[in-house]
Amino acid sequence: MKDIKELKLNELKVILESWQEPAFHAKQIFSWIYRKEMLNFSQMSDLTLDLRRRLEKNFYILGLSLKDRIKSQDETEKFLFKLRDGSLIESTIIPAGPRTTACISTQVGCRFSCAFCASGMFGFKRNLETGEILDQVIFLNNACRKLTHLVFMGIGEPLDNYESLIKAVRIINSPSAFNIGARRITVSTCGLVPGIKKLSRENLQIELSISLHAADDQTRDRLVPANKKYPIKELIKACRDYIALTNRQITFEYLLIKKVNSDLQNAKDLVRILKGLNCKVNLICYNKVQEFNWEPPNKLEVLFFKDYLRKNKINVTLRQPRGIDIKAGCGQLRRRDETK
Repeated sequence: MKDIKELKLNELKVILESWQEPAFHAKQIFSWIYRKEMLNFSQMSDLTLDLRRRLEKNFYILGLSLKDRIKSQDETEKFLFKLRDGSLIESTIIPAGPRTTACISTQVGCRFSCAFCASGMFGFKRNLETGEILDQVIFLNNACRKLTHLVFMGIGEPLDNYESLIKAVRIINSPSAFNIGARRITVSTCGLVPGIKKLSRENLQIELSISLHAADDQTRDRLVPANKKYPIKELIKACRDYIALTNRQITFEYLLIKKVNSDLQNAKDLVRILKGLNCKVNLICYNKVQEFNWEPPNKLEVLFFKDYLRKNKINVTLRQPRGIDIKAGCGQLRRRDETK
């Protein structure tokens, strides 16, 4: 059996036509799955009984099951999912007033092993299929209030699973499916330059976020090993080209770690490499992971760093920590389960 969510609308139409079924049923099936959140072909009442049976014989809809679900005092929720092959992935729901953001995984594990992130602690196992990415969105939409925004910042490096990611984004954005606006979808990368270049040619109005975390190669090599292959100068050039081609602003994520990248010199270096770039900086205080010997800076250091960027005309925000009490950082719930 195949995952029906691997199919785009036109691909599903082709299959239906090969079955001598009217192509318009494809939109009905999309509506049942993505709009009405129906996970059972037998209950798709506007399809013929024969078509429903044929769909049941050839396809399945949901390919994951819930293994754990924990909720923070601040309403952030973390979900641990088990896939059909037994692999574990995570997703997170972050509500903020009328806005509900889902943080979605794209891989089982991660091959890039950033020095502060729990996602890669057990290595890389495999890419997620498009349907497995969409499974998370369907489940979270079903389990919680309707999603308004999506960020691909969960387990894995999105641009390392490029084809499945883009196919999922186009389905999520499709008026026939979730119909979530492109500008409410964010793809985050540790700085894979070839993927950034490809993304710039997709004609998608999605948001691009770069996990920067340092403004000099020596520090960034230590924090983000991908920097050894795609150093800062090359990465910033790719970002400039991306902005020129798409006319879109880029967000740089900057994780503040005490005695590593949070002093005045680091702030000066950051201003130097970002000056004149259509971007914003999202400062994040380090969310401690038990196995890593990092500490967040104190509040005064954080405010001083932020103020220096602002005085130098860098658009900067300070992300408020969410889900600290449930260890909502990427990979932490999976890590807890794997180490039991």
